[in-house]
Amino acid sequence: MTHAPTQTCAETSPSCPDQERPCGGCPFARKVDDLVLANDALTELNRQLQLAQAKLVQSEKLASIGQLAAGVAHEINNPVGYVFSNFGSLEKYLGDLFRMLAAYEAAEAQLADTPAAASLAQLREEIDLDFLKEDVPTLMDESREGIRRVHKIVQDLKDFSRVDNRQEWEWTDLHKGIDSTLNIVNNEIKYRADVVREYGTLPDVQCLSSEINQVFMNLLVNAAHAIDKERGTIHVRTGAEDGQVWVEIEDDGCGIPAEHLGRVFDPFFTTKPVGKGTGLGLSLSYGIVQKHGGRLDVESAPGKGTRFRVTIPVAQAEASLA
Repeated sequence: MTHAPTQTCAETSPSCPDQERPCGGCPFARKVDDLVLANDALTELNRQLQLAQAKLVQSEKLASIGQLAAGVAHEINNPVGYVFSNFGSLEKYLGDLFRMLAAYEAAEAQLADTPAAASLAQLREEIDLDFLKEDVPTLMDESREGIRRVHKIVQDLKDFSRVDNRQEWEWTDLHKGIDSTLNIVNNEIKYRADVVREYGTLPDVQCLSSEINQVFMNLLVNAAHAIDKERGTIHVRTGAEDGQVWVEIEDDGCGIPAEHLGRVFDPFFTTKPVGKGTGLGLSLSYGIVQKHGGRLDVESAPGKGTRFRVTIPVAQAEASLA
C-alpha cells in the first residue's frame, strides 16, 4: 500500500501498519484516538454510575434506619407508657405506706417493755429501716430519670428520622434537630469530647429535616473522630443573616492536611483506615446542602482543628420544592 503524505510524522508508533503515513491522516491512528475517547467516556460514565449506586444504597440505608426507628419507637413507647403510668401509682402507694409506717413508729413507744416491742426493734435492725426510708425515694427518682431518658431517646429517634413526614419540605426548628442528633450520636462523642452549644437566634427553616439532620450527624461524628488527644471540645454555633441561617461545627482535633482539603467532598475520598470510612458522608452532605440551595464550607489546618459551616436559605424557592 502506498500513500502520498503531506507531512512527516514527528513520532511514529511501532504498532502503526504504515510507518510513512502521517499520524494525522492514518485510519489506524484515528481508530486509536476514537477508542481512547470512547474509553474515557465509559470510564466517566462508570464513575457516575458508581456514585449514583452509592447514593442509592445510602438512601436505602437511611430509609431503613428511619423505618427501624419508627418501629422501635412504637414498640418501646408502649411499655414505657405502662411504666410511666404504673410509676405514678407506685409513688402514691409508697407515700401511703410511709404514712402508715410513721403511724406505727409513733405507736411503737406505747409498746415499750413488751415482747412485741422487742420483736419490732429486732426487725427494724435486721431490715435497716432508717436506710430504707432514705434509699427508696432515691431509687424512685433514679428510676424516673431512667425512664425519661428512654422516652427522650425514642422521641429523638423519631425526630431524627421523620419517617412520618415522607420527606416533605417543612418549617423546622434547627436547634431541635441539632439537639436530637447530638443525643443520637452521644455515644460517639461523650468519651472523646465536650460539646459546647453557642446558639444564636434562628427562625424556623424550610427544609427536608431528616436530610439536614443527616448532615449534622455526619459532621458531628467526623468531628468526634478527628479528636486525637485524651479529650477535646466540639463547638456548635448557629446564626442567621440576610435571609439565610448557618450552623458551624468546629473541633480542636488533628485537622486536615492542605493537600487533602480540596478533596474532602469527593465521593469515596477518606483519610480513615480501610474499613473505618466509606468516603461518602461529606459527599452526601454536600449534595444535601446543595439541594437546599445552600453551601458547605470547610476551614482546617493540621494540628489546629477543623470548622465546617452549613449555610442554607430560610425559605426555599418554589422551583426547588417541585
